[in-house]
Amino acid sequence: MALTAAEYLAQLQALLPPGAAWRRDVGSALTEFLNALAEELARIDQRVEALLNESDPRTTYELLADWERVAGLPDPCTPADASIEERRLSLVQRLTMLGGASRQYFIALAASLGYPGATVTEFRPFTCVSECEDSLTQAPDWPHTWQLNLAETRITNMTGVSACNAALRSWGDFTIECVVRRLRPAQTHVLFAYGA
Repeated sequence: MALTAAEYLAQLQALLPPGAAWRRDVGSALTEFLNALAEELARIDQRVEALLNESDPRTTYELLADWERVAGLPDPCTPADASIEERRLSLVQRLTMLGGASRQYFIALAASLGYPGATVTEFRPFTCVSECEDSLTQAPDWPHTWQLNLAETRITNMTGVSACNAALRSWGDFTIECVVRRLRPAQTHVLFAYGA
């Protein structure tokens, strides 16, 4: 916690040698001089404390743009009108994300983006050892296709400030689709099912 100007003034006065020449009473020239020094020291102390907050991406404000530049943000998956909190969340996710190719990784990723309870469906071609209820997926790309099932459907309605050619209503979530497509294994195709 930063010291106040009064606390710095008391410290500076305590450093003075004893004697009548070193007046410590309010209004003396020496006290006014030390008070000016104390105010500057308090200001510097407050800026140092603020710098400590800026060194943490979860609390940064003044250095947010620098943090984003280092992390490669904003990227195509970041909304242009994101709030400070949303930008911080994207930054922390980018810096702490380890990556992965498992079902659990993408389920956890969906939960962190606001879709708890997501599931993953993997498609496999129908073979002689398949179950009778299995789907007949014979296309060569199906072994590399999977589907992220999201329990919630995000609906965006047209507003009065929308463009004339904008859809009256749209379904889906650009952010999660962009992030999952960026992080998916390169040889795979991903589909999204909302309300599943």
